[in-house]
Amino acid sequence: MAKKSGGLTAGAANYLDERTSISAVVKEFGRKIFPDHWSFLLGEVALYSFVVILLSGSFLTFFFQASMAEVHYDGSYVPLKGVAMSAAMSSTLDISFDIRGGLLMRQVHHWAALLFVASIGLHMLRIFFTGAFRKPRELNWVIGFVLFILAMAEGFTGYSLPDDLLSGNGLRIIDGMIKGFPIVGTWISFLLFGGEFPGTDIVGRLYTLHILLLPALVVAFIALHLVFVVVHKHTQFPGAGRTQQNVVGYPVLPVYAAKAGGFFFIVFGVIMLMATFFTINPIWNYGPYDPSPVSAGTQPDWYIGFADGALRLVPPHLEFMLFDHTFSFNILIPVGILGLFILTVLIYPFIEAWVTGDKREHHILDRPRNAPTRTAIGAAGVTFYAALWAAASSDIIATHFMVTMEGVIHTLQFCLIVGPFIAYFITKRICLGLQKKDREIVLHGFESGRIVRLPGGEYIEVHEPVDEYERWELVSYEDYKPLMIRPNSRGKITTTQRVRGSLSRWFFEDRIAPTTKNEIERSHGDH
Repeated sequence: MAKKSGGLTAGAANYLDERTSISAVVKEFGRKIFPDHWSFLLGEVALYSFVVILLSGSFLTFFFQASMAEVHYDGSYVPLKGVAMSAAMSSTLDISFDIRGGLLMRQVHHWAALLFVASIGLHMLRIFFTGAFRKPRELNWVIGFVLFILAMAEGFTGYSLPDDLLSGNGLRIIDGMIKGFPIVGTWISFLLFGGEFPGTDIVGRLYTLHILLLPALVVAFIALHLVFVVVHKHTQFPGAGRTQQNVVGYPVLPVYAAKAGGFFFIVFGVIMLMATFFTINPIWNYGPYDPSPVSAGTQPDWYIGFADGALRLVPPHLEFMLFDHTFSFNILIPVGILGLFILTVLIYPFIEAWVTGDKREHHILDRPRNAPTRTAIGAAGVTFYAALWAAASSDIIATHFMVTMEGVIHTLQFCLIVGPFIAYFITKRICLGLQKKDREIVLHGFESGRIVRLPGGEYIEVHEPVDEYERWELVSYEDYKPLMIRPNSRGKITTTQRVRGSLSRWFFEDRIAPTTKNEIERSHGDH
């Protein structure tokens, strides 16, 4: 019987292979090398979180009613019995209290969504600070960032579905932002909500986006991202023996596949534990959407907080009338700044390549300290984002720390405008200081803690030289220099060339040149 079963399996495999040539694909993919550094697992956390989102979301779709029709709640939660609410809110309460395992699945879905967005963000920060976005991976950076935006959109549409007080406030903010656009704002709002807010079928429209369009786009971009990863291979951190052609890691089959499978169950288990022990989005405490009881403390999920914070930090009294239309710059300014910030992050790889003139392929990652200007730019960007994000909790900060709301807003406005410059300067100085320290270690060794008395009575601490592997890591980075401005074919230096030259000088002027072989040999000779 066992032989017959094995024969059927082999026959099915041969049948499939003859018609698809899948064995060649599996063999080629199985030989791909994946690095073993822990930071590369951030992308896997995002992928596995999305799998958990799909599994838990599929369960929830069987019980959720995407309808704004008014009903009177008649479920198990006594405090809301008889209260008028939408069918969406009522079905969400039923999932939480009357469907076996429903509350657990709701919380699994929500925690997995938060982890999905967070892991993508951390993954992109790792890529940025190590320079993994450079040629030939610029397009994959764009794909990853678009995936990050889609993940936020997917999270926000799902967060808005229950039609509770908190999600209704979030939708009201979006409606207000849309209506802040002159001339076309009211029409866009009418089309989106199907009438005056909250509209007649906004939940149904968001539901379609949440379970159909946005997941399809996310799946497509994940697949495209993985295709580029396979085509371009993984980058590697600098280390002994690692060159552009000689990377270090494990093949997909069998080592990496086994490790990846185990890691999936770890991620799945952690999400289940979080959903079991930590409540999230308790809509029964908020009740159905009603603008009258809105008070301090209503905030969106963390990943959309930067947009809310931008609205809170903009100065007041920036509206004026023109041609019978209201121009609300207290909305247009933050929307424009956020759009410019997102666009800059999206195209940053192309900006850096243009400024540096670097057209080579890069498969070895930078240590952040060895690219001080890029690292400082990243720190400034994170500080800018953090100020906006913190501003979304300005009311909570004021009430919990018993300070004035105006004081919190003014402090965060200072952090938003001045904070990035401070972060840039401090980060760059730290990077240059670390480079100097590395240079000192290469030339003179590291402090051993061993004190020796010389014949003349002098006490010195013995410095131990670093081994060749550590020395290779400390000196194996390239010394980039500012671009030389050269006249074009007409003998002129254009304005674009001057701007590029100025940016290049700013990018590379403050730098520490890597230790040369002659310096190392001379230092060893002195010792």
